[in-house]
Amino acid sequence: MASKLLLTFVIYHLISTVGLTMESPRPRPRLSNDAEDLQTASLDFGRMSRVKPLAVLHPTSAEDVISLVKAAYGSARGFTVSARGHGHSINGQAQTADGVVIEMSGVGSKSRRLKPIVSEDDGYVDVWGGELWIDVLRTTLQYQMSPKSWTDYLYLSVGGTLSNGGISGQAFNHGPQINNVFELDVVTGKGELFTCSKQKNSDLFHGVLGGLGQFGIITRARIALEPAPHRVRWIRVLYSNFSTFTKDQEYLISLHGEAPSDKFDYVEGFVIVDEGLVNNWRSSFFSPKNPIKLTSFNSSGGGGVLYCLEITKNYDASTASNVVDQQVDALLKKLHFIPSTVFTTDIPYTDFLDRVHKAELKLRAKDLWDVPHPWLNLFVPKSRIADFDKGVFKGILGNKTSGPILIYPMNKNKWDYNNSAVTPDEDIFYLVALLRSALDTGEETQTLEYLSNQNRRILRFCDEAGIKVKQYLPEYNTQEEWKGHFGDKWELFLKRKMEFDPKRILATGQRIFRPSLVSSTRSSW
Repeated sequence: MASKLLLTFVIYHLISTVGLTMESPRPRPRLSNDAEDLQTASLDFGRMSRVKPLAVLHPTSAEDVISLVKAAYGSARGFTVSARGHGHSINGQAQTADGVVIEMSGVGSKSRRLKPIVSEDDGYVDVWGGELWIDVLRTTLQYQMSPKSWTDYLYLSVGGTLSNGGISGQAFNHGPQINNVFELDVVTGKGELFTCSKQKNSDLFHGVLGGLGQFGIITRARIALEPAPHRVRWIRVLYSNFSTFTKDQEYLISLHGEAPSDKFDYVEGFVIVDEGLVNNWRSSFFSPKNPIKLTSFNSSGGGGVLYCLEITKNYDASTASNVVDQQVDALLKKLHFIPSTVFTTDIPYTDFLDRVHKAELKLRAKDLWDVPHPWLNLFVPKSRIADFDKGVFKGILGNKTSGPILIYPMNKNKWDYNNSAVTPDEDIFYLVALLRSALDTGEETQTLEYLSNQNRRILRFCDEAGIKVKQYLPEYNTQEEWKGHFGDKWELFLKRKMEFDPKRILATGQRIFRPSLVSSTRSSW
């Protein structure tokens, strides 16, 4: 306790010398040790880790971030710094017990930060690193433009998704969000601000993209745009045979180089192992008046499991409905789904992109959102996806789960190898996302302990079966495990860390590097 009090004093003293104060009147930046601020910064979406920082910074500009990091880097005693976007991490990646959390997306300073700036001629938007993607969309739509690549959930920060990858059903075509960035402003672990791109300070640029916050804090991002469609034809079809399902998915992503009329704009899918989930927050597309029965479609030996292909066709208001019908029908004729299971709806483009948030509001109304989320996200190589299906979907999971299970393929050539993010070493790999919620219902299969143990069983199964998965939104406890995760990228990752954050003060919640000046309070280190 004494050391924490001393460190708190050091932080306040150092920050006051570089222009920040605890009680500064708005619109100046505010360093807070208010109980509510500390409580907010101690939690994340995962609700499985609770770590209170010593203080919370509400910045109003990149200069505020620079001042804080300079204070941390220049201190003989030292303290850590973690940037927090919308707090959607799962395992405490944006938390720190030994320093300051920067609330990059905090409401308090929102009106004074960098406003999104759209360049119609050059096809980009400049945004603050803590900006939420939903606000980026609202801005760009005023110019009838839109970012090319998305995540399924728009209430995430730009800096947060760019530090990981940023994936959704458009990734087969445009690549992840980290492949759709022209330029970044980054504050390194030395408190130095650099503008970087593929041409300028490229090592920092590529390091930060998918770099889990290890090399710097993104304060500005220049995001690639394209003309925004007006509406979306949203289609779901069902399969009982896994091989047929994956062959069709792989066929659809092979069309990424075709003309827009000859391909779908979004390709995802999910696994249904539990009839009760067919009308859950990811599957509310299906009408409650026409419930889907697994037993109705499993005559092909699906082992009690159904697979849903989810696809969309974007179009403009000027496009005749019969033209869209013809394009969709031509593509569907090449697929091999169960004929009686075509479910279609037609909605505005913005409604489709914001579909998960609408489901979130329903869950919040039932107090089912702020619960533990023991998610497991894996990249599975194409060559072993059938083994994964047999061992996990038809094996470990049984016929019960407590949340959606996404599955869809991506093209490796749409990912820039120079970026820090890692993927399996095959031309095609699948995202498998087990997005479960731990609920206090009295059922053992919905408890946090049960689901966490099940995640460990899945990882152990992959290891023993030689399925070389890569974790997306990774979580490891030892540096040896992180070395295995990054593989042949580890040495470059380490080199970049020593260059851009030599005291290892940034993003310590990832537990990749131990801070050089502060003894972590985490017993697992």
